[in-house]
Amino acid sequence: MKTKTWESPIVLEVRKVKERLAAKYNYDVVAMLRDYQKREKTSGHRYVDLSKPRRKSNAKKIANA
Repeated sequence: MKTKTWESPIVLEVRKVKERLAAKYNYDVVAMLRDYQKREKTSGHRYVDLSKPRRKSNAKKIANA
């Protein structure tokens, strides 16, 4: 028997937006990325900056504390 998972109005809204965006790009992730990159260039804002190395996680330090 399948049980209903916990649902939040916020999670449901995020899923609706995700579905709407995916449909807009015909579920093509590459097309979505190209559009985001094009909008990034024309807006002057950086959405994701991959030029800098990622920070190291403090998870081990916290776990050992």
